[in-house]
Amino acid sequence: MQKWQCTVCGYIHEGDQPPEECPVCGADQSKFVKLESKEPSETVTNQEDLTDQPADPQPVDSVVAPKYDGLFGLMVKHHVHPVTVHIPNGVLPVSVVFLLLAAVLNFSALSQAAFYNLVVVVIAMPVVIFSGYLEWQKKYGGNLTAFFITKIICAAVVSLTAPALVVWFVIDPQAITMSSPHKWLLLLVAFVMLAAAATAGYLGGKLVFKD
Repeated sequence: MQKWQCTVCGYIHEGDQPPEECPVCGADQSKFVKLESKEPSETVTNQEDLTDQPADPQPVDSVVAPKYDGLFGLMVKHHVHPVTVHIPNGVLPVSVVFLLLAAVLNFSALSQAAFYNLVVVVIAMPVVIFSGYLEWQKKYGGNLTAFFITKIICAAVVSLTAPALVVWFVIDPQAITMSSPHKWLLLLVAFVMLAAAATAGYLGGKLVFKD
């Protein structure tokens, strides 16, 4: 059985022909290369090595200052993006639960807790976005497939809605109380933010686990 490797994400397909589209990252058939070795261990010993060396990556120093390329390479090597992305993915569900409970129970302490959690997300997002950009460029060659476009859109949604909610609470600290006419709109924005974060996390998991 022939084996084909996606040069974008490292997924390995078995069959006479490569798939029309990579089931992990959505890269088209042209991004697959035939693996000549019959023994998988002779081809690659670590799945991470595959994703670290795509066939046609765009070097990071072509999109950022060359003098920082060593630092940015270390950020990718030591998984800064997968680590930092756990902050919004972990904190946002807690924030939304607090907001929902605050709206139902009219408990202002919960809305304050949600606010401070959102502040943490806002502080973390620049690092998440930048490290994600570096990883996309260096590990996945900056390929703009539907998969990566979706991740970019989700990141943009979180980056816009989280600060918007923080500003909303600064302007109107009682925005989530029972008497507020806008509390359900605020909750809708919060759930959209959470859905975007969850989708980005799910797609990130597909890249890591290749399923």
